[in-house]
Amino acid sequence: MIVDLARAQESTPANTKTAVLAGGCFWCIQSAFDKAPGVIKTLVGYCGGTEPNPTYELIGSEKTKYRESIEITYDPAKISFERLLDIYWKEINPTQADGQFTDIGPSYRAAIFYGSDEEKKIAEASKEKLASSGKFDKPIVTEILPAMKFYPAEAYHQKYYQQNPTHFEAFEHGSGRTSFQEKTWGKSP
Repeated sequence: MIVDLARAQESTPANTKTAVLAGGCFWCIQSAFDKAPGVIKTLVGYCGGTEPNPTYELIGSEKTKYRESIEITYDPAKISFERLLDIYWKEINPTQADGQFTDIGPSYRAAIFYGSDEEKKIAEASKEKLASSGKFDKPIVTEILPAMKFYPAEAYHQKYYQQNPTHFEAFEHGSGRTSFQEKTWGKSP
């Protein structure tokens, strides 16, 4: 047991950073970040509101300013904030202001939560690069907002794509997310 603990400590870099992104249904964007080299861990949860200790039921009421979000802990020596945003843009419809795909409402609106002036500049530049890429006919409306406290969601939401793969896949395809990604970015390898 001591050996395993020592190995775990060795594999976690001393200097990590976190990024918080809202991209509609938090289940749907988690797997893309879990696959990215340099990402240490991800948690789905809630960000953007002020009520303490939000729950899925509270967020679902659409009476708060919380958005379903993901907190990404990463090693900046292996993956940059800019690269995380490159992944993020391919997981959302950045032209949709009222939510994401068939998930409509304030809790599903996309946002990049920046934790520093540097992250804000990177996010703004990344958004501008996407806007000028010619990929979209409509304006990029994803918001760039100051970071707020992130609250992890309930355990049954974490790694939902692994816990309930059949339901997850049906939801992802049924929402229109998969067809939008394929149309916009091409088939995944």
